[in-house]
Amino acid sequence: MSDKYGRSALWERYNSTQVTEEAADDLTSFKSSDVNYKLALWDPRVSGVRYLKTLIFNLAENLGEANRARLRRIANRDVGDPISVVWDGDRICMDYLQAVLELEFFSRHVPLDGATVLEIGAGYGRTCHAVVSNHDVAAYHVVDLPNSLALARRYLGTVLTAEQLARVHFHGVGEVDGPLSELRYDLVINIDSFAEMTAETVRAYLAFVATRARHLYVNNPVGKYLDKSLDGHFQGEAVVNLALSTGLLRDVIDIHDNQAVRRQSRAFLDAYRPGPGWACVAESRTIPWSYYWQALYRAGEAAPAPGRD
Repeated sequence: MSDKYGRSALWERYNSTQVTEEAADDLTSFKSSDVNYKLALWDPRVSGVRYLKTLIFNLAENLGEANRARLRRIANRDVGDPISVVWDGDRICMDYLQAVLELEFFSRHVPLDGATVLEIGAGYGRTCHAVVSNHDVAAYHVVDLPNSLALARRYLGTVLTAEQLARVHFHGVGEVDGPLSELRYDLVINIDSFAEMTAETVRAYLAFVATRARHLYVNNPVGKYLDKSLDGHFQGEAVVNLALSTGLLRDVIDIHDNQAVRRQSRAFLDAYRPGPGWACVAESRTIPWSYYWQALYRAGEAAPAPGRD
């Protein structure tokens, strides 16, 4: 028989390793096996960077001109060697893509020029970097645990100009009921850390915000999950159990069921309202993660129907 249309050497290998003669014998789970990881999908077990870059690439394509301008105003984004893609000459990583989307969300409702901002749990400082690069804030206060605070201090000291850095102030958690309690804030920010604190600590922060701030922006998971297929619980069951025990929202849900996430988002909006005199003025799912929600609360107003951003 002619081999004019036969297999290449590469497919000779695939036919002996993945798409074998036995592949058609059992269809039970072939779409989540090496067979389909050759035919239709890249193996998600080993292709995390490929999928992450694909996600960033697609999000970058849909980044509007206003957000692209915000991104370009943030200098030194490549410090730390992030996983990035290039779109129209701009190098874009997931961290700063999220940062400009978050900034777009809350800057619609909060005048940031001349504002005093407090961020509770700043990570390495990307939100602070984005805000002070785009707005002439009066002061940006960061409060965090010692190791994270040291990282943010080092990172922001590297990427910000001297003028920008002069407006950034770093505080340990021991200062919350001390010097930080003497200030008033136009905006308090918490991104992805309330869910990792004890419930008592979250409530303490919300009580602090309720009497000292005009706005609160929260961006956190709506609940917990136990889908082992996502990461194999690689950190161990002890860490999984610790994660399940933190935060205000501990219901286990299917985080890739949009209706389940939407239902749980109502509990999110109630849980993070700092007090009865606070209104949610905007809320939406946080792009790109399926089970994160964001909300902006404002003090001293009757509660309107939340805006959908």
